[in-house]
Amino acid sequence: MGTETQPHILCEDVVRIFKGEGIEVQALQGLNLRVMPGEMTAVVGASGSGKSTLLTILSGLDRPTAGRAQVAGVDLLGLGRKDRARYQRQTVGFVWQQTPRNLLPYLTAAENVALPMAISRRKEQQTRVNELLELAGVGHCKDRRPQEMSGGEQQRVALAVALSNSPAVILADEPTGELDEHTSADVLGAMRTVNEELGTTTLIVTHDPTVSEHVKRTVQIRDGRCSTETLRRTGLNNDGDEHLIAEEFAVIDRVGRLQLPQDFMQTLEMKDRVRLGLEPDHVRVTPASSDASPDGSTDALSEASSKASSDAEETR
Repeated sequence: MGTETQPHILCEDVVRIFKGEGIEVQALQGLNLRVMPGEMTAVVGASGSGKSTLLTILSGLDRPTAGRAQVAGVDLLGLGRKDRARYQRQTVGFVWQQTPRNLLPYLTAAENVALPMAISRRKEQQTRVNELLELAGVGHCKDRRPQEMSGGEQQRVALAVALSNSPAVILADEPTGELDEHTSADVLGAMRTVNEELGTTTLIVTHDPTVSEHVKRTVQIRDGRCSTETLRRTGLNNDGDEHLIAEEFAVIDRVGRLQLPQDFMQTLEMKDRVRLGLEPDHVRVTPASSDASPDGSTDALSEASSKASSDAEETR
C-alpha cells in the first residue's frame, strides 16, 4: 500500500492518564481517529472531553500513556528532543487561539512569515511570503505589526506562518475562540481556501459547534473517545438546486463499543443497560424496560432514529 493512502493523522487506542496526589484522571480512554491526506476535519467537544489532550499529543508536546499515535508517518511515542523539534518545525504547522503564541509583536506580518523559513534556511523566502499572505487573504497586512491588525487578520497571518515551511498537517487550537461570528467565518474561509489550494491536511480542535458547519467532517469527542461523526456533502433537491446534506454516524471502536447520543438516551430513558436484537440489516437497541417484540416491530427508538436521520438530511 502506497504512503499516499495512509492516514496523515492516525490514533489507535490512545490512552492518556494523568496522576497526582492519589488522583488518577483518564483524559483519553482508547481514542481512535483517522484523518486522510487533504482532509479538513473539526474535532468538537465540551470542556473535559479530551480534545485538548489529543491536540497536545498530536503537536508533540505530550505523549500518550498507551496506544499508537502517528502524524504524516512520524511515530509520536518515540520522539527524542531533536526529532521533536524537527517534527514541530517541518511536519506540522500550528495556529493557536492566542496571538502571542502565533506572532512576534515586534515583527511585521511578512517578517513573521519569513522567520520560520530563515531558521530552516529556505530559499526564495520573499516570494513565498507574498504568496502565503495573499492566499490567506491578508496581503494588505504585509508591513503591519500584530497590534495594527484586527483579530481576524492576526489569525489569518498566523495561518500563513503555519504554512511557511510547507507542513503536511496544520493543527489549529480554537482558532476562532476569541472572534465574533462574522470574523470567525473569514478565518475559517481562509483555512478552507488553503486546504483546497494546497491540499494541506487540517485538523481544527474546538468547543464551538458552529465551526463544524465550515468543514465536511466533524468528529465529536465525549469522555475521552470519539462518539459521533457528521459528514457533509452537497446534493440536489427536486428543483435541481444545490443544498447541503449532513449525516450523523455513531463511531464504533476496534472492540465494538459505541456511544449512543445523549438526547436519544434521555428521550428513551436509557441507563445502565439496553436490549439488543440482531435483525437482517440492522441491530435493534431498545430500553431494558421496553416491551418491544423480538420480531423487529417499530418501537420508540426506531421512531427517534428516523426523526434524527430526517433532521440530519435537512439543509443547514
